[in-house]
Amino acid sequence: MAPHPENTHVNHTFAALAKADAQLAPLADSHYTKAASEERIAAAKAGLEANGFKVHLVESRDEAFETIKSLIPAGVSVNNAHSTSLEEIGFITYLKGETHFRNVHAEILAEKDYAKQGELRRTIGSTVDYYLTSVAAVSEDGLLVHGDLSGSKVGGVAFGAGNVIVLAGSNKIVKDEKEAYKRTHEFAWAAESARARDAYGVPASAVVNYEVIRKANPFNPNRIQVVLVKDVLGF
Repeated sequence: MAPHPENTHVNHTFAALAKADAQLAPLADSHYTKAASEERIAAAKAGLEANGFKVHLVESRDEAFETIKSLIPAGVSVNNAHSTSLEEIGFITYLKGETHFRNVHAEILAEKDYAKQGELRRTIGSTVDYYLTSVAAVSEDGLLVHGDLSGSKVGGVAFGAGNVIVLAGSNKIVKDEKEAYKRTHEFAWAAESARARDAYGVPASAVVNYEVIRKANPFNPNRIQVVLVKDVLGF
């Protein structure tokens, strides 16, 4: 298997942010930065499948990259939420090069008028054929949990996009919905705030929109696919 493309955002990995940001530093050795046990990975996979999600369990970042690439047919439209996990497997780098599909995210960013760019996020960005993202937590009973500030991510995942591919490292695995809320609001939010401080010069991010996906859509059960990686990815 060929190695995945390089991550060009190495300054925004959790480890790099924890070293550079004093507010995040106390969480540097959090258990949410560790890979889950084989038992917990198996439980999460079984829980997701019981809730109707198709799960691709992979060993490594290279395998995750190849799996996601193989799931996207030629000629379709693709958008992605910001995802440190997708950056870490090199998929964002790959998207910026020559691909076999239409990169809608690049089209959106090419619009420099922020009002018009926002409208593109709402329209073509949320209704692509394939939407790529990660989540803040995957519970052992099969819930997918995440949040965002603008709503562009949760909107595309919940309904707008034709298909959704969720990438999640095993460090995202939690026991249940209660712990998923805790991980999202106490850990993932803190890390995303550190990234926002570095990237945008703002004091913090915010979990304005919070989404719990409990089951696959009964009218389109294969719409959301989860690539669950035994390795640690993102935050």
